[in-house]
Amino acid sequence: MKRRNFLKASSLLSVPSLIGGVQVSSLATGALSSFVNGDSDRVLVLIQLNGGNDGLNMVVPVDQYANLALARPNILLPESSLLSLNTETALHPTMSGIKNLFEEEQCKIIQSVSYPNQNRSHFRSSDIWHSGSGSDEFLTTGWLGRYFDTQFPSYPELYPNEECTDPFAMTIGSVVSETCQGIGGNFSMAIVDPENLSPLAAPLNNELAQGCGAGRLSFVAKAIEQTNEYTDVLQAADSLGNNMSSLYQDDNDLATKLKTVAKLISGGLKTKVYVVSLGGFDTHAFQANETDPTTGIHATLLQTLSDAIYAFQDDLKLLGLEERVIGMTYSEFGRRIRSNASAGTDHGTAAPLFLFGNCINHGIVGDNPEIPENPEQNEGVPMQVDFRSVYGSVLMDWFDVAQEDVESLFSHDFQYIPVADNCSGTTSTSDLTKDPFDLRAFPNPFSSGFTTSFYSQGEWLKISLFNSLGAELKVLLNKSLPEGIHELPFQLNGYPAGAYFVRIQNATNQKTLRLMKV
Repeated sequence: MKRRNFLKASSLLSVPSLIGGVQVSSLATGALSSFVNGDSDRVLVLIQLNGGNDGLNMVVPVDQYANLALARPNILLPESSLLSLNTETALHPTMSGIKNLFEEEQCKIIQSVSYPNQNRSHFRSSDIWHSGSGSDEFLTTGWLGRYFDTQFPSYPELYPNEECTDPFAMTIGSVVSETCQGIGGNFSMAIVDPENLSPLAAPLNNELAQGCGAGRLSFVAKAIEQTNEYTDVLQAADSLGNNMSSLYQDDNDLATKLKTVAKLISGGLKTKVYVVSLGGFDTHAFQANETDPTTGIHATLLQTLSDAIYAFQDDLKLLGLEERVIGMTYSEFGRRIRSNASAGTDHGTAAPLFLFGNCINHGIVGDNPEIPENPEQNEGVPMQVDFRSVYGSVLMDWFDVAQEDVESLFSHDFQYIPVADNCSGTTSTSDLTKDPFDLRAFPNPFSSGFTTSFYSQGEWLKISLFNSLGAELKVLLNKSLPEGIHELPFQLNGYPAGAYFVRIQNATNQKTLRLMKV
């Protein structure tokens, strides 16, 4: 949907109100003593990186370093400064916290996450990520709100109640998260400071004006009543909660938000989803200091993110909550492969994301992106993993949602990715980086057509052709094939010269190859 309409729907249905520095949604009044899988006390924390994060500067493909040096010489990180994860992949030098979590098997990296036909507008792409829609879909609900609706179809009526006393979701910030927008209202409640809560003033005896606006005024009055019922719940959780980590830094705004999350969880709040955000990732200029590329805007942001997550995990461990919580980062798009003349990067396509927590099935999913010697000016990192498959896999692994229910929430070819191991013992999924297809394409470069060679295990396969902007141009194959090696020729007469990408996927894996038409 258009951002204006999305925000209009969210604001009309949610009517944000301010309570002593705490902005809340008037319809974010649902609460629960259990969610999705019975009496589970599991919690999901989402961290939105606003602006479009440069994944190549965060998770560095060391095996592509020579071509990175050609594509972004004015922001290139010195190879000696990188924090190595394995022989092929490293982190930005400011991300020691994430490196520690990776080594402690509490972090998973999913490479090149995006969606077909990437929209490089901040507004539209954010809507897509929040709603879990395709690029050609315009949904009025968020992906979590849509799932909440399947469990609580009468929401927001009769909430809170004796059995459901706590908010379904919380946004630590001033605006409710669009990920939690449901049909009848937003399931998220937004707070700035749980220690600064005061009730909203309600109409005296609910005596409202008559006429055409009476219904809306009644709606607002009811929303105020519902919102006020949360004051005691939140204050109780805040007073009973605690923080034990000494790693939080006062000048780290994200750490402060995550500190609030940890305190509310430790205080007994039964909320299942928390959403926090960190802005500033639209790094068109001065992303890195040319005299010292390890410093600059992006370096500061990545250190803020890494330090905050590491402190949060330390706090959860000390509080005895580390097996109850997992977290995930996301951003609306990645940046282009080439840097620009302003020591920055422009809007691109795919980027990696992190999943973290003691119960995360750690490792790296997907291949390092291929960096050509001479990438096109507007070329972005091609998609390997559809972000909706990450969402759905989190619902399946962490909240025990059945796969058929997950598939009903999203309109794409769902791929299951093992993201959590239920704390039954960490099992590395690094084997998912291996190529299950043995996908090849020749000739490359090609002039009029090429042939793909790949291995099928006798399952459904989909092969698609993308351009350098992330647009899905053509579905080359979409059916089951018998087990064995297959070769399929494709003619691309009429397509302009330039970079193209072939992506193959089955139900659990994917691979992307770069081709050049001359």
